[in-house]
Amino acid sequence: MDQKPTINELKKISSQVRRDIVRMVHAVQSGHPGGSLGCTEFFVALYFHLLDYKKPFNMDGQNEDLFFLSNGHISPVWYSVLARSGFFDVKELSTFRKLNSRLQGHPATEEGLEGIRVASGSLGQGLSVALGAAQVKKLNKDPKTVYVLMGDGEQQEGQVWEAAMYAAHNKIDNVIATIDYNGQQIDGPLTEVLDLIDLKAKWEAFGWEVITTANGNDMDQLVANLTKAKSLTGKGKPILHIMTTAMGSGIDFMEGTHEWHGIAPNDEQLARALGQLEETLGDY
Repeated sequence: MDQKPTINELKKISSQVRRDIVRMVHAVQSGHPGGSLGCTEFFVALYFHLLDYKKPFNMDGQNEDLFFLSNGHISPVWYSVLARSGFFDVKELSTFRKLNSRLQGHPATEEGLEGIRVASGSLGQGLSVALGAAQVKKLNKDPKTVYVLMGDGEQQEGQVWEAAMYAAHNKIDNVIATIDYNGQQIDGPLTEVLDLIDLKAKWEAFGWEVITTANGNDMDQLVANLTKAKSLTGKGKPILHIMTTAMGSGIDFMEGTHEWHGIAPNDEQLARALGQLEETLGDY
Protein backbone atom coordinates (compact mmCIF):
# COMPACT_ATOMS: atom_id res chain seq x y z
CA MET A 1 0.00 0.00 0.00
CA ASP A 2 1.30 3.47 -0.89
CA GLN A 3 0.09 5.10 2.31
CA LYS A 4 -0.54 3.19 5.51
CA PRO A 5 -3.82 3.82 7.34
CA THR A 6 -3.69 5.62 10.67
CA ILE A 7 -4.38 3.73 13.89
CA ASN A 8 -7.88 5.21 13.96
CA GLU A 9 -8.47 4.06 10.37
CA LEU A 10 -7.25 0.56 11.29
CA LYS A 11 -9.80 0.50 14.11
CA LYS A 12 -12.58 1.46 11.70
CA ILE A 13 -11.54 -1.29 9.30
CA SER A 14 -11.63 -3.74 12.23
CA SER A 15 -15.23 -2.81 12.97
CA GLN A 16 -16.23 -3.58 9.39
CA VAL A 17 -14.32 -6.88 9.43
CA ARG A 18 -16.22 -7.92 12.55
CA ARG A 19 -19.49 -7.14 10.77
CA ASP A 20 -18.35 -9.33 7.87
CA ILE A 21 -17.47 -12.20 10.22
CA VAL A 22 -20.81 -12.40 12.01
CA ARG A 23 -22.80 -11.92 8.80
CA MET A 24 -20.83 -14.66 7.03
CA VAL A 25 -21.30 -17.30 9.72
CA HIS A 26 -24.92 -16.30 10.32
CA ALA A 27 -25.82 -16.65 6.63
CA VAL A 28 -24.90 -20.34 6.53
CA GLN A 29 -25.34 -21.09 10.25
CA SER A 30 -21.84 -22.54 10.46
CA GLY A 31 -18.29 -21.38 11.00
CA HIS A 32 -16.04 -20.13 13.78
CA PRO A 33 -16.80 -16.58 14.92
CA GLY A 34 -15.09 -16.56 18.35
CA GLY A 35 -11.45 -16.84 17.34
CA SER A 36 -12.05 -14.80 14.19
CA LEU A 37 -13.38 -11.86 16.21
CA GLY A 38 -10.49 -12.17 18.68
CA CYS A 39 -7.88 -11.98 15.90
CA THR A 40 -9.46 -9.15 13.94
CA GLU A 41 -6.95 -6.48 14.99
CA PHE A 42 -4.06 -8.82 14.18
CA PHE A 43 -5.21 -9.46 10.62
CA VAL A 44 -6.05 -5.82 9.99
CA ALA A 45 -2.68 -4.68 11.33
CA LEU A 46 -0.90 -7.32 9.28
CA TYR A 47 -2.52 -6.64 5.91
CA PHE A 48 -3.11 -2.91 6.16
CA HIS A 49 0.05 -1.87 8.00
CA LEU A 50 2.85 -4.44 8.18
CA LEU A 51 2.95 -6.93 5.30
CA ASP A 52 4.86 -6.08 2.13
CA TYR A 53 2.87 -8.00 -0.47
CA LYS A 54 2.19 -7.82 -4.19
CA LYS A 55 -0.95 -7.74 -6.27
CA PRO A 56 -2.02 -9.39 -8.44
CA PHE A 57 -1.45 -12.44 -6.27
CA ASN A 58 1.42 -14.70 -7.26
CA MET A 59 1.72 -18.14 -5.69
CA ASP A 60 5.54 -18.19 -5.53
CA GLY A 61 5.72 -15.15 -3.23
CA GLN A 62 9.22 -14.09 -4.24
CA ASN A 63 10.41 -10.77 -2.85
CA GLU A 64 7.32 -10.26 -0.72
CA ASP A 65 6.31 -11.06 2.84
CA LEU A 66 4.31 -14.26 3.27
CA PHE A 67 1.60 -15.16 5.76
CA PHE A 68 0.38 -18.62 6.73
CA LEU A 69 -2.67 -19.33 8.90
CA SER A 70 -2.17 -22.50 10.91
CA ASN A 71 -5.44 -22.47 12.88
CA GLY A 72 -7.40 -22.44 9.65
CA HIS A 73 -10.83 -22.64 11.27
CA ILE A 74 -10.73 -18.86 11.80
CA SER A 75 -11.00 -18.42 8.04
CA PRO A 76 -13.84 -15.82 8.22
CA VAL A 77 -11.50 -13.09 9.50
CA TRP A 78 -8.86 -13.92 6.90
CA TYR A 79 -11.36 -13.95 4.03
CA SER A 80 -12.78 -10.62 5.13
CA VAL A 81 -9.36 -8.96 5.37
CA LEU A 82 -8.18 -10.42 2.06
CA ALA A 83 -11.30 -9.06 0.36
CA ARG A 84 -11.15 -5.68 2.09
CA SER A 85 -7.49 -5.28 1.12
CA GLY A 86 -8.26 -5.99 -2.53
CA PHE A 87 -7.27 -9.59 -3.19
CA PHE A 88 -10.77 -10.47 -4.46
CA ASP A 89 -14.20 -8.86 -4.72
CA VAL A 90 -15.84 -8.16 -1.35
CA LYS A 91 -19.13 -9.51 -2.78
CA GLU A 92 -17.58 -12.99 -2.82
CA LEU A 93 -17.81 -13.05 0.99
CA SER A 94 -21.51 -13.89 0.49
CA THR A 95 -20.46 -17.34 -0.83
CA PHE A 96 -18.73 -18.37 2.44
CA ARG A 97 -19.10 -22.13 3.10
CA LYS A 98 -21.53 -22.59 0.24
CA LEU A 99 -21.33 -25.42 -2.30
CA ASN A 100 -18.56 -24.84 -4.88
CA SER A 101 -17.41 -21.65 -3.13
CA ARG A 102 -13.73 -20.72 -3.07
CA LEU A 103 -14.31 -19.63 0.55
CA GLN A 104 -14.38 -23.01 2.26
CA GLY A 105 -14.72 -23.45 6.02
CA HIS A 106 -10.98 -24.04 6.17
CA PRO A 107 -8.72 -22.26 3.65
CA ALA A 108 -8.00 -24.34 0.55
CA THR A 109 -5.95 -23.87 -2.61
CA GLU A 110 -7.81 -26.07 -5.12
CA GLU A 111 -10.00 -23.27 -6.48
CA GLY A 112 -7.19 -20.70 -6.58
CA LEU A 113 -8.41 -18.18 -4.03
CA GLU A 114 -6.07 -15.18 -4.10
CA GLY A 115 -4.00 -14.79 -0.94
CA ILE A 116 -4.03 -18.47 0.08
CA ARG A 117 -0.83 -20.45 -0.43
CA VAL A 118 -1.55 -23.62 1.54
CA ALA A 119 -4.60 -25.50 2.79
CA SER A 120 -4.75 -25.33 6.58
CA GLY A 121 -6.74 -26.35 9.60
CA SER A 122 -5.05 -29.59 10.60
CA LEU A 123 -3.62 -28.08 13.76
CA GLY A 124 0.09 -28.17 14.44
CA GLN A 125 1.29 -27.96 10.84
CA GLY A 126 1.39 -24.26 10.02
CA LEU A 127 4.68 -23.47 11.75
CA SER A 128 6.46 -26.22 9.80
CA VAL A 129 5.11 -24.82 6.53
CA ALA A 130 6.19 -21.29 7.45
CA LEU A 131 9.68 -22.45 8.38
CA GLY A 132 10.05 -24.20 5.03
CA ALA A 133 9.04 -21.01 3.23
CA ALA A 134 11.43 -18.98 5.37
CA GLN A 135 14.34 -21.29 4.59
CA VAL A 136 13.61 -21.02 0.86
CA LYS A 137 13.79 -17.24 1.18
CA LYS A 138 17.16 -17.53 2.90
CA LEU A 139 18.47 -19.85 0.18
CA ASN A 140 17.25 -17.43 -2.49
CA LYS A 141 18.70 -14.43 -0.63
CA ASP A 142 15.18 -13.02 -0.48
CA PRO A 143 15.14 -10.40 2.34
CA LYS A 144 11.41 -10.57 3.08
CA THR A 145 9.75 -12.03 6.20
CA VAL A 146 7.45 -15.01 6.77
CA TYR A 147 4.59 -14.70 9.27
CA VAL A 148 2.44 -17.45 10.76
CA LEU A 149 -0.47 -17.45 13.21
CA MET A 150 -1.19 -20.34 15.58
CA GLY A 151 -3.80 -20.91 18.25
CA ASP A 152 -3.00 -21.40 21.93
CA GLY A 153 -4.75 -24.77 22.12
CA GLU A 154 -2.65 -25.71 19.11
CA GLN A 155 0.42 -25.60 21.34
CA GLN A 156 -0.74 -28.98 22.66
CA GLU A 157 0.35 -30.51 19.32
CA GLY A 158 3.75 -32.20 19.32
CA GLN A 159 4.65 -31.08 15.80
CA VAL A 160 4.74 -27.47 16.99
CA TRP A 161 7.64 -28.29 19.30
CA GLU A 162 9.53 -30.29 16.70
CA ALA A 163 9.30 -27.25 14.43
CA ALA A 164 10.34 -24.95 17.29
CA MET A 165 13.53 -26.98 17.81
CA TYR A 166 14.24 -27.06 14.09
CA ALA A 167 13.90 -23.30 13.69
CA ALA A 168 16.27 -22.46 16.53
CA HIS A 169 18.82 -25.08 15.48
CA ASN A 170 18.89 -23.73 11.92
CA LYS A 171 18.79 -20.05 12.98
CA ILE A 172 15.72 -19.31 10.89
CA ASP A 173 15.58 -15.67 11.89
CA ASN A 174 13.31 -14.40 9.09
CA VAL A 175 10.13 -15.86 10.60
CA ILE A 176 7.69 -14.25 13.05
CA ALA A 177 5.26 -16.69 14.63
CA THR A 178 2.29 -15.33 16.58
CA ILE A 179 0.22 -17.29 19.09
CA ASP A 180 -3.35 -16.13 19.66
CA TYR A 181 -3.53 -16.59 23.41
CA ASN A 182 -7.23 -16.29 24.28
CA GLY A 183 -7.22 -19.01 26.92
CA GLN A 184 -10.05 -20.94 25.25
CA GLN A 185 -10.32 -23.99 23.03
CA ILE A 186 -13.19 -25.98 21.63
CA ASP A 187 -13.97 -27.93 24.82
CA GLY A 188 -13.34 -25.22 27.41
CA PRO A 189 -10.65 -23.09 29.04
CA LEU A 190 -7.06 -24.12 28.39
CA THR A 191 -6.44 -24.42 32.12
CA GLU A 192 -9.08 -27.14 32.34
CA VAL A 193 -8.32 -29.03 29.12
CA LEU A 194 -4.50 -29.04 29.13
CA ASP A 195 -2.73 -26.16 30.84
CA LEU A 196 0.18 -24.66 28.91
CA ILE A 197 1.80 -23.32 32.12
CA ASP A 198 4.48 -20.72 31.24
CA LEU A 199 4.37 -20.55 27.46
CA LYS A 200 6.89 -17.71 27.19
CA ALA A 201 9.48 -19.61 29.23
CA LYS A 202 8.96 -22.74 27.11
CA TRP A 203 9.59 -20.96 23.82
CA GLU A 204 12.59 -19.15 25.23
CA ALA A 205 13.97 -22.48 26.41
CA PHE A 206 13.55 -23.75 22.84
CA GLY A 207 15.81 -20.94 21.63
CA TRP A 208 13.31 -18.35 20.37
CA GLU A 209 13.25 -14.59 20.94
CA VAL A 210 9.86 -13.97 22.59
CA ILE A 211 7.85 -10.78 22.84
CA THR A 212 4.38 -10.43 24.34
CA THR A 213 1.38 -8.22 23.69
CA ALA A 214 -0.77 -7.88 26.80
CA ASN A 215 -3.86 -6.84 24.84
CA GLY A 216 -3.94 -8.01 21.24
CA ASN A 217 -7.28 -6.26 20.75
CA ASP A 218 -5.66 -2.86 21.39
CA MET A 219 -4.57 -1.67 17.95
CA ASP A 220 -1.99 0.81 19.23
CA GLN A 221 -0.27 -1.82 21.35
CA LEU A 222 -0.48 -4.48 18.69
CA VAL A 223 0.99 -2.38 15.87
CA ALA A 224 3.84 -1.28 18.13
CA ASN A 225 4.72 -4.84 19.08
CA LEU A 226 4.43 -6.25 15.56
CA THR A 227 6.77 -3.48 14.45
CA LYS A 228 9.13 -4.42 17.27
CA ALA A 229 9.00 -8.08 16.22
CA LYS A 230 9.98 -7.11 12.70
CA SER A 231 12.98 -5.18 14.06
CA LEU A 232 14.23 -8.33 15.79
CA THR A 233 14.49 -10.42 12.60
CA GLY A 234 17.87 -11.18 11.07
CA LYS A 235 19.64 -11.51 14.41
CA GLY A 236 20.10 -15.27 14.56
CA LYS A 237 16.92 -16.30 16.39
CA PRO A 238 13.36 -17.04 15.25
CA ILE A 239 10.79 -14.63 16.72
CA LEU A 240 7.70 -15.61 18.70
CA HIS A 241 4.96 -13.12 19.50
CA ILE A 242 2.46 -14.16 22.20
CA MET A 243 -0.68 -12.09 21.78
CA THR A 244 -3.32 -12.16 24.51
CA THR A 245 -6.81 -11.64 23.06
CA ALA A 246 -10.44 -12.13 24.05
CA MET A 247 -12.32 -14.75 22.09
CA GLY A 248 -15.37 -13.05 20.58
CA SER A 249 -13.85 -9.60 21.10
CA GLY A 250 -16.04 -6.66 20.08
CA ILE A 251 -19.40 -8.28 20.82
CA ASP A 252 -20.32 -8.26 24.49
CA PHE A 253 -22.28 -11.52 24.66
CA MET A 254 -19.60 -13.44 22.73
CA GLU A 255 -16.49 -12.24 24.58
CA GLY A 256 -14.31 -14.46 26.74
CA THR A 257 -16.04 -17.82 26.38
CA HIS A 258 -15.29 -20.98 24.41
CA GLU A 259 -19.01 -21.36 23.69
CA TRP A 260 -18.69 -19.20 20.56
CA HIS A 261 -15.74 -21.17 19.20
CA GLY A 262 -17.79 -22.83 16.49
CA ILE A 263 -21.45 -21.79 16.56
CA ALA A 264 -23.28 -19.15 14.53
CA PRO A 265 -25.56 -16.40 15.86
CA ASN A 266 -29.29 -16.64 15.22
CA ASP A 267 -31.25 -13.74 13.72
CA GLU A 268 -31.75 -11.96 17.04
CA GLN A 269 -28.12 -12.41 18.06
CA LEU A 270 -26.92 -11.14 14.69
CA ALA A 271 -28.99 -7.99 15.09
CA ARG A 272 -27.55 -7.46 18.60
CA ALA A 273 -24.00 -7.99 17.33
CA LEU A 274 -24.37 -5.62 14.36
CA GLY A 275 -25.84 -3.02 16.70
CA GLN A 276 -22.48 -2.94 18.51
CA LEU A 277 -20.36 -2.63 15.35
CA GLU A 278 -20.06 0.46 13.18
CA GLU A 279 -20.44 -0.05 9.44
CA THR A 280 -17.40 1.79 8.14
CA LEU A 281 -16.63 0.43 4.66
CA GLY A 282 -20.09 -0.72 3.57
CA ASP A 283 -21.51 -4.22 4.03
CA TYR A 284 -21.12 -6.63 1.15
